[in-house]
Amino acid sequence: MTGESLTPSEVKLNQLYEILPEAFSEGKVDFEKLKVTLGEHLHFTDERYVLNWAGKSDSFRELQSPITNTLVPVQKEPVNFDTSKHVFIEGENLDVLKVLQRSYFNKVKMIYIDPPYNTGSDSFIYPDKFCESKDKYEKQVGYKDNDGNLVREDSLRKNRKENGHYHSSWLNMMYPRLFLAKSLLRVDGLIFVSIDDHEVHNLRLLMDEIFGHENFEGHIHWRRPITSPMIKQR
Repeated sequence: MTGESLTPSEVKLNQLYEILPEAFSEGKVDFEKLKVTLGEHLHFTDERYVLNWAGKSDSFRELQSPITNTLVPVQKEPVNFDTSKHVFIEGENLDVLKVLQRSYFNKVKMIYIDPPYNTGSDSFIYPDKFCESKDKYEKQVGYKDNDGNLVREDSLRKNRKENGHYHSSWLNMMYPRLFLAKSLLRVDGLIFVSIDDHEVHNLRLLMDEIFGHENFEGHIHWRRPITSPMIKQR
């Protein structure tokens, strides 16, 4: 603290950072990132400190593209539909996050997500162990029609380690969803993310860019119990 008052430009920069921390790099406005954040289709080319990967510009386009979808209540399935205070939403999570912007912008107290860990054997849509068949899920979220024909080009696929864009593909999946999740949170809201060692480093950088590094509170490290009789726990 120097005791000096903030200049008008510093006040504006602080206000901009509160709204768009992802448009800053090393404490200064990154105008290229700012333009991309506001919807201009640019590619990151300059050499500077920035988290970048193959397809990042496409991630911006994806999160900014509007949709006309809406949520339809299924009144026959819930118990006490008219009096329940809880909502269970089933659908493609990126589309749902966009729909929720209309009613829950800056209103959510807490978000918890358990995304794919990108182990090389999981899918970008559902976790490793899932009781519903892939074909049924593709039809449910609109990837296939009732006859089994593919209607969306971004169909489900495994992200294997042999893929040249192994980490980039994961980041492209995560970025728009985290970006939209941030806009749902209140100013004093919290977000918790479960992850393992495969992408924890990239996740931290991604979260710092979207939420601002000063908002990181800490991590909880959980160690899986060792059950093999040939190995002793220390």
